[in-house]
Formats: sequence, C-alpha cells, structure tokens
Amino acid sequence: MSGEEVERMLIQFQDEAGEALGSPFDVPLDITPDKLQLVCNALLQKEEPVPLLFFVRDAELVSSLKTCVQSLGVETEQVLPVVYQPQAVFRVRAVARCTSSLEGHTEAVISVAFSPTGKYLASGSGDTTVRFWDLNTETPHHTAKGHTHWVLAISWSPDGKKLASGCKNSQIFLWDPVTGQQLGKTLTGHTKWITWLCWEPLHLNPECRYLASSSKDGSVRIWDTVLGRCDKILTGHTQSVTCVKWGGDGLLYTSSQDRTIKVWRAKDGVQCRTLQGHAHWVNTLALSTDYVLRTGAFEPATATINAQDLKGSLEEIKEKALERYNKVRGQGSERLVSGSDDFTLFMWNPAEEKKPVARLTGHQALINEVLFSPDTRLFASASFDKSIKLWDGRTGKYLSSLRGHVSAVYQVAWSADSRLLVSGSSDSTLKVWDVKTGKLHTDLPGHADEVFAVDWSPDGQRVASGGKDKCLRIWRR
Repeated sequence: MSGEEVERMLIQFQDEAGEALGSPFDVPLDITPDKLQLVCNALLQKEEPVPLLFFVRDAELVSSLKTCVQSLGVETEQVLPVVYQPQAVFRVRAVARCTSSLEGHTEAVISVAFSPTGKYLASGSGDTTVRFWDLNTETPHHTAKGHTHWVLAISWSPDGKKLASGCKNSQIFLWDPVTGQQLGKTLTGHTKWITWLCWEPLHLNPECRYLASSSKDGSVRIWDTVLGRCDKILTGHTQSVTCVKWGGDGLLYTSSQDRTIKVWRAKDGVQCRTLQGHAHWVNTLALSTDYVLRTGAFEPATATINAQDLKGSLEEIKEKALERYNKVRGQGSERLVSGSDDFTLFMWNPAEEKKPVARLTGHQALINEVLFSPDTRLFASASFDKSIKLWDGRTGKYLSSLRGHVSAVYQVAWSADSRLLVSGSSDSTLKVWDVKTGKLHTDLPGHADEVFAVDWSPDGQRVASGGKDKCLRIWRR
C-alpha cells in the first residue's frame, strides 16, 4: 500500500445462541467470508474445518465486511458481533431426470415415503394397497393387501423396520418392508377415517413400540403395536383431528378442524394446553425437530451409495438417536408451526407458553403443508395460491417466495443438507428450488396429472413422486 492505512475494526464471533467465541479481535474491513472462515475454524479447533456462513445483524456477509458495514450503516468504532452458522458438511446434488416410472397402482398415489435410511420406498394409494419398491433395481417389490378402502396415511417407524398405514375405513395395518407381509394384528378402534400417523421417537424408545394416530372422529389414539391394542385415547377436540406429531421431549401435538392445536403429555395422555389463534381449520403441523426424529439414528452425512439398515444394539441406536436429537434441538425447546385454511401460519413455543411466537401472513389461499429444513433454520409453506414461502425457523420472519408453479402446491420435501427444496403441484410438475438464491433450480415435468405426494430420500440419492396418473416416478441426478 502506498502509505495508506487499511481500515480496520474489531469483531466478535458469536454462535446462533449468542455465545461468544474467543475475544474480540482486529480485522481489516476488506476481509472476505473465506478468510473469516479460516479464522473462525481456527478458533473452533475442530479436527475437520466446517463450512460456515456469517451474519451481521441478520444480514448475510456475502462479499466483504466493508460492503456489509456500509449497507447497514454500522459504526466502525464499536465491537461488531458477527454470528457464525455451521453448514452441512456434505452436499446433496439436485435431481435432474426421471430414471423410472413405476406402474402398478390402479388408482391415484396418495402418499410416498422413504424409510429413515433411504433403503426402502413405500407408497399408499386409492386402490387400497400399500406398495414397496426395490430402489436398487427401481422395480416393484411387494404389494401389501389388507385395507378395504383408500390408504390415506403412511408412516415409517424411525428404525426403518415397520411401516404403518391408515385407511378411509378407519383401520391401521403394520407391514414388514422386507417381506411385504402384515405384522401383528390390525389396529381397530377409530370410528372414522385415519388422517395422520406418527411413531414414538427412537431416542425415547428404541423398540419403536408405540404409534399415534389421528382421525376424522375427533380423537387421537396411542397404540401398543407389540400387543396390537389401543393404549390410550386422547379426546378433547370437537372436530376432525388433522395431524398428530410426537415430539422428542415427550409431548404430543395435535391440530384440528375445531381451529385449535392441543398439547398432550405422551406418557399419561394428559392435556397440557390448547393453542388458539387460527380462524379456520388447522390443516398441518411442523416440528422443528421433524427431520431428526424421522431419521432417528441415521446420519445423512455418512450415507453410502447403497442404503443400509441401521446396525447396532438397541442401546447403541438409542444413544446415537439421542445425540443427534440433542444436537439439532440445541438449547431451546422444539418449535411448532401450524398452517390453516385461514391463509395464515402461526409459530409456537408449545412446551413453554400458549401465546404464539409469531403470526405469519402473506399466503392468499389455504396452506397445505409446512415443513422445517433438516437444520431447523428455515421452514417452507406450500399453498393453494401456487407459491411456496420460506420463513426464518427461529423468528418466523418472512424470507422469500418461490414462484413458478401455475396451480396449487400440494407437498414439499427438503434435501438432507437443507440447501434444496422439491415441490409437487397440481400443475403436474415437480420443481427443485435453490433455497439460498430463492430461484428455480430444475423443472421436472413428466407426470400426466396432478402430483399429490413427493419425498426426498434422507441419503440424498433420489426423489420419489406420485399422483393422479397412478404412476410412481423416481428422479435422480
């Protein structure tokens, strides 16, 4: 430099919870995120450096500290807190083509779900069957027959050894994905159709013994799948229960068409609180820990090309699941987001208070699905107004709208690294979105009619979709 002084300022690294890292230190104003990454990783003293993003007052530091400071008008005399966010160490590649179109169902495909490790794929259909598909050869594997009406809900146990399915005839069946045979007795007791199924988290019970179901009859039942009987009935909702979630801290959350959300203690079925605020049916719930509860002891970062079942004793699996859960959950308690026919979303901190954290408006039609990203930093809402909106997972602040579908968006699924999102719509396409830029990454036409269901496998290898054209499609890189 020709005698000029380089502008410098003091910064202090903090994690997302506000814990300071090291002491404040002096950096040149033209420092780039790459250099900050080196400094921050040196302070973190991890064996492997992790990819990081940096934020100054909630704005991401993109080019250099100087541009960030100027655009925010920050004083350079004071110590500036810089928040660092560790990112996923692996990358999921966007899917780009349809590798198979699997025929077999004779009616619309209503739900598709990959098992927690991505080894198996199951689909439920209006033709009353559940089908299991072989993902190595991408061919039909088993057809599970037993239901006498449309299969409305399916759910994998977090150890990946059982699939539960619920139908319009109010029965629940359990299936073995390896043989395609029914496990144990049919679970009967609900008087109207099944709307949602959710298993007890793996870190609370590695045997995956208990299953919660919600129904149009206004009740929620907890089933002991080993004995094949109903363990508890939770009543309190006055209309159809639309969704049930089993949280990682021993609470159950249910949403209903009676416009309320109720919180229950799972161990004794006691109602803890009622969350009110929606002006119409509550359709859907999302827990910030959904992804880690779904995948249990499986760590997507360690995924292999050919998905394997989980190995280890029950105790080891429980340990691993608990460690993953605690890491994702962080210091606070689980956050809950509800989506409704009143076009709004509410964000709750249901373990602590019955007042909402935030009311999120902007959608112009009912909200069909809400889903937190695996790293819990964002959540996406899919609506009949043809858009998907992204929101901040901690504050509920609106971030961006993903526009491109020309009809209602039914379902969305996140990639395991939280960088991509896939959506299925009644316009017959799937679209893959780049979350950071908020732009369309890939358009995936191929279905002949509305796409009702979509899922991205936890190992990141495949997306599966199903809908009105009765075909299941598998999309890969």
